[in-house]
Amino acid sequence: MTVLEDRIAMADADANTKRLDEWFERLERMPVPEGYRVEIVGGNVHMTPQRDTHWAIIFRIAGAVAEKYGMDRVLSDVRIDFPGHENGFCPDVALLKDSAKKDEGRWRCEDVVFVAEVISEGTARNDYGPKKTAYAVAGVPLYVIADPYQGRCHVYTDPKDGDYGDPVRVDFGTDLDLTGSVVDLVLRTDGFPRD
Repeated sequence: MTVLEDRIAMADADANTKRLDEWFERLERMPVPEGYRVEIVGGNVHMTPQRDTHWAIIFRIAGAVAEKYGMDRVLSDVRIDFPGHENGFCPDVALLKDSAKKDEGRWRCEDVVFVAEVISEGTARNDYGPKKTAYAVAGVPLYVIADPYQGRCHVYTDPKDGDYGDPVRVDFGTDLDLTGSVVDLVLRTDGFPRD
C-alpha cells in the first residue's frame, strides 16, 4: 500500500466508526425489548430475539473458554467494529488476546483471537456470509459457528487473503477438539440443544 492508500483506508475506518457510533447511540435510546440482541452488519440493523437454545449454547462455549482463560478475556454480546462497511458486530462469544486494551472505549478487532456465533434463524446468512468474511479479513484465527438447526459446529481456521478455507464440521454430541488452536481446549458439545 502507498501512503495515500493508507490514509484513505484510515479515513474510511474513522467515518465507519463515527456512523456506527451514531447508530448505536440511537439504538440505545430506542425501546429495544428485553431479550433482543442488536448489531449492525454491512450497515443494516439486525434485531433478533434470544431463545433459550441460543443462550444455552453460548453459556456452554463461554464457560469452557472462561474456565481456561478467565472472565476478563471473554466477551459476549459486546460491540466490536470489524472490517467492511459499517460492521458493528456483537459476537456471541469472543476471546481477546492477553495483551488486549481498549481503544477509545472499545475493544479492537485486531485483539480478537476466537469468535463463536450461534445461529439464529433470522440472521444465519450473516454468520455464514458477511460476518465470516469480516472475521477472516480481521485475521481472527479461529471462528466457530454452532448451528442448532443442523445440530453441527462449523470450524474455520487460518484465514488467508480475507477468507477461510473449507470448515471442519462436527456434529453435536461429538467433542470439538480445538487443541493446537488459539483456544487449545476440547469443547464438549453433548449438552448443546437443537432447534
